[in-house]
Amino acid sequence: MYLRLTLLLRDLMIAKGDGRYPKLLATLAKVDVLLLDDWGLMKMNAENRRDLLEVLEDRHGRRSTIATSQLPIEEWHAVIGDPTLADAILDRLAHNAYKINLRGESMRKRQAKLTSTTGSE
Repeated sequence: MYLRLTLLLRDLMIAKGDGRYPKLLATLAKVDVLLLDDWGLMKMNAENRRDLLEVLEDRHGRRSTIATSQLPIEEWHAVIGDPTLADAILDRLAHNAYKINLRGESMRKRQAKLTSTTGSE
């Protein structure tokens, strides 16, 4: 399952209001591979941190979770905010993790160059 982290956090907040929160957590816990894209686009508030910890705790040691980010891992602590919860979240996410640091230009930038027209043909 592919989810942008900002949308997942929003959906978790809404699910609390309409009574779907336990069901949504159960669904996320059962997904074999959960890909959380765009990690670190926004700083997390207290509710976001607690919700994310719940999701990762339910998956820890049972299912695979992939996080993608433009930010280096060293900056994730600051984005999460609260040091104690940041430690808990990153421990569950990074425990036994494979870390892949990509270098080079964004594929989106490369594709844009391939499809753009300059008008000087």
